[in-house]
Amino acid sequence: MGIVEEAHNVKVLGTGSRFIVLAHGFGTDQSVWKHLVPHLLDEFRVILYDNMGAGTTNPDYFDFDRYSTLEGYAYDLLAILQELRVDSCIFLGHSVSAMIGTVASVSRPDLFSKIILVSASPRYLNDRDYFGGFEQEELDQLFDAMAANYKAWCSGFAPMAVGGDMESVAVQEFSRTMFNMRPDISLSVLRTIFQSDIRQILCLVTVPCHIIQSTKDLAVPVVVAEYIHQHVGGPSVVEVMSTEGHLPQLSSPDVVIPVILKHIRHDIAA
Repeated sequence: MGIVEEAHNVKVLGTGSRFIVLAHGFGTDQSVWKHLVPHLLDEFRVILYDNMGAGTTNPDYFDFDRYSTLEGYAYDLLAILQELRVDSCIFLGHSVSAMIGTVASVSRPDLFSKIILVSASPRYLNDRDYFGGFEQEELDQLFDAMAANYKAWCSGFAPMAVGGDMESVAVQEFSRTMFNMRPDISLSVLRTIFQSDIRQILCLVTVPCHIIQSTKDLAVPVVVAEYIHQHVGGPSVVEVMSTEGHLPQLSSPDVVIPVILKHIRHDIAA
């Protein structure tokens, strides 16, 4: 196993001939895909990895400068694909990783046959003529609360993000993976995500994009999915599911897994 693979806990599973890469969002790790992976093993070689900063990675490897932009994560993704000698893959990214995939695809569109974006946003802040869902003051309060008492913040944020009470399995799972992150790294990662703005690169994304979004999502309003659809440079399609929460693959797998499988198996009609 190479250095990059080891650092990112890369796993390659399955017996298929084509590659699919599953990438997780903030506060989780590759385990967030546990309901989906069994459905893919006969059809694909499934690549799972953890973003640097996840609780499962070595915090000593987290470079605060490198990961102050999404480009740092995109370079990691490209390095993983290079180390595994992948020349083409379907990329499935949740939340920030969906955007990381689009950034990576701009420099290497040849590596991606399609990108499936789940709960994705190019910008979380409201702007003139753009509704991202947050004002800067709200984000500042969120960052302050994280810095003041990380565990308490996680306990409050998890049920809001997932959509459910503290007793639900999905909320407990998200709480567990968030707790596993070092608090200063978690704050840095979330600040990078929430302050990011990659709207200007959407027009450069030529790889087909399948955009999947929950009807109700604390972090991403439905209009953002439509915004991505209207602004990417290549073919795209949107599907809005009747699910709630930012991590529907964890909280509503019975609804979400068939939708994701449909978009994996079917291309956008020309």
